[in-house]
Amino acid sequence: MQESPPSARQPGRVPELSVVVPMFNEQTNVAPFVEAVTGVLAGAGVEHEILLVDDGSRDGTWLAISELARKEPRLRGISLSRNFGHQGALLAGLNHARGRAVITMDGDLQHPPDTLPELLDAWRSGYKVVNTRRLDSADTSSFKRLSSRAFYWLFSRLTGVAMEAGASDFRLMDRDAVEALVRLGDADPFIRGLVSWLGFSTKTIPYQARRRHSGVPKFTLRKMVRLSSGAMLSFSAFPLRLGIGIGFVTSALAGMELCYIFYTYLNGHVVPGWASVMTVMSLMFGVLFVLLGIIGTYLAKVYEILKKRPRFVVGDRTGFAEDPSGLPSYDR
Repeated sequence: MQESPPSARQPGRVPELSVVVPMFNEQTNVAPFVEAVTGVLAGAGVEHEILLVDDGSRDGTWLAISELARKEPRLRGISLSRNFGHQGALLAGLNHARGRAVITMDGDLQHPPDTLPELLDAWRSGYKVVNTRRLDSADTSSFKRLSSRAFYWLFSRLTGVAMEAGASDFRLMDRDAVEALVRLGDADPFIRGLVSWLGFSTKTIPYQARRRHSGVPKFTLRKMVRLSSGAMLSFSAFPLRLGIGIGFVTSALAGMELCYIFYTYLNGHVVPGWASVMTVMSLMFGVLFVLLGIIGTYLAKVYEILKKRPRFVVGDRTGFAEDPSGLPSYDR
């Protein structure tokens, strides 16, 4: 591993770049990741720090971070008090990052460290945000390809926030963009969408994802669905407007049925079909409860915002030479 000067942790010393990495049960990836990133950035002559955020891991991730931080002056670590999720861990790292530019990436080496100098070059040319776009590899499943493209297509059209398929949280942000992002008060933040919503000048760089260095993926289908649904609800009121449209359509159908019943009554006929009536009523009540569920979900988000609970809580730190009392232990 490259040697670094003792001054790397001096209070008030601002590095050019901070690399923020959320980690959950990544014990075996800590040392290889730090070595790979440090090698690339030190070789490029970039003054940097690496900020690893342990998101409530149940293995030895925090121990690995703490031991490595005692040997590597460029490394700092944060341990959250519990698992706050990938987005909460990212925000914790962004709140503690000091660099004039900040790169966020995963710690399993699927995001290639060799791409970092290219992101820096784009930033130095004037872009405030440098996004990346994952290129599908041969081992990418058809389900992942289709679901990713469908989500970003739908998200872009429903929210008005343009996002490309293959977008991820592997990006570079200028200090201005970072400070604007951490000031936002979303209860269920979707950072990819929020960064696009901020509107800073942006460039996108494609990259080829690598295989995980070790371990298994932590982003399960359930977490993907939760993140996707939360993103839609946070950025769009379309489900509520859809409810209004469904209400108008069902009201029109009900009006047509009433006209038909009145017409047949005037012609001396009795309208049969209790079964059909009950079916229609059951359908209408089903639609009604779905709409009430949508409204309840939006109200729950408002409730979360009003409670003002922090999006992360820091339990421990390592590698901070300066007085940690002035650093945020929670974020609103």
